[in-house]
Amino acid sequence: MNVLIKSATILDDKSDFHNQTQDILVENGFITQIAKSLKNTNKYPVISLENLHVSCGWFDSSVSFGEPGYEERETIANGLQVAAASGFTDIALNAHTNPVIDSHSDIAFVKSKATNFATNLHPIGALTKGSKGVDLAELFDMKSAGSIAFGDYKKPIENPNLLKIALQYTSSFDGLVHSFPHEPKVATNGVMNENITSTLLGLKGLPALSEELQIARDLFLLEYTEGKLHIPTISTAKSVDLIREAKAKKLDISCSVAIHNLVFTDESLSDFDTNFKVNPPLRTQSDIEALILGLKDGTIDMVTTDHDPIDIEHKKIEFDYAKNGTIGLESAFGVLNALFTTKKTVQLLTRGKERFGLESDSITVGNKAQLSLFNPSETYIFEEKHIHSKSKNSLFLGSKLKGTVYGIIANNSTSIAL
Repeated sequence: MNVLIKSATILDDKSDFHNQTQDILVENGFITQIAKSLKNTNKYPVISLENLHVSCGWFDSSVSFGEPGYEERETIANGLQVAAASGFTDIALNAHTNPVIDSHSDIAFVKSKATNFATNLHPIGALTKGSKGVDLAELFDMKSAGSIAFGDYKKPIENPNLLKIALQYTSSFDGLVHSFPHEPKVATNGVMNENITSTLLGLKGLPALSEELQIARDLFLLEYTEGKLHIPTISTAKSVDLIREAKAKKLDISCSVAIHNLVFTDESLSDFDTNFKVNPPLRTQSDIEALILGLKDGTIDMVTTDHDPIDIEHKKIEFDYAKNGTIGLESAFGVLNALFTTKKTVQLLTRGKERFGLESDSITVGNKAQLSLFNPSETYIFEEKHIHSKSKNSLFLGSKLKGTVYGIIANNSTSIAL
């Protein structure tokens, strides 16, 4: 793949060309020249787009597609095309499938389905067999097959001894354990944040305590085992404080926050729109402020779309019975860019690769071209026409976003509408 990118503003603080508008020549998937003006002597395809900005490829640490088992929600093929159109060169795929991805052959299967796409798919294997929380899955075998981490998607490890053993065992091969922050015995059948709004709406609450108790327990286990732990999608101010204290102790801990938990509060549920039913639930404005502060000071390591396609049969029903989940790939950049500066948005979207053991190249001559291309200034209302996922369950429908994505250049291919 050969292409000439014209007049692109480079946003990469590791590059000598940071904040400069340059031409970039990509040949056979590698950056071969960067200069103020390059001539197209070889008649390569040219990318010349309005207000074009380029950064290192974006990474999402929590994406679900459904395949195998829930192809009516999303397939791997279409999901990867959606990710590419949304600016993501790398996504971590959750074991949110049927059957659950919990063996060497399962990892090999999803990786085989993801070949010849611009976006790289990195599977997260289940931590326990069938994600049932009873016995550990084939962790080392899955690591050998290409799994980048291990976790039971949206299911807490209720048995503390099991998590202790998992942290001890995976430390022998530098494995990363996920532990979903939820203590179910404190939050039986909760469907939204436990607060004034849940009382007004007559819906059963899911208290912040359930998340914070689990995190506190997990951090004690991490300190005891000296393992390596990732806590996905935290949502409360106290959770941020707990992780900040753990990092001060030099524990090997990381965490993420779902983008929608930075925007919406539990008051958004007042009209019972099931697109707003997510797990962890939407919390309060003070929680949002604490989460944003945690991102700014580095306590929270990365953002995630927590992309989870759900078919209409499981969303357009009574609130109590609707499944949790929202899609988020298509809206991710526009939402973050409306919240933060473009420079900060790019920093947030490129964080996390190192934690999962993935390569992160700068925009430098000689490096692989793993690039996200976008226009940060265009504002628009997010509508269903902007959604390319098979499922349309987005809680950002009707929201004003800032910035559009042109696509990506990665894996020696382009995914851009020229």
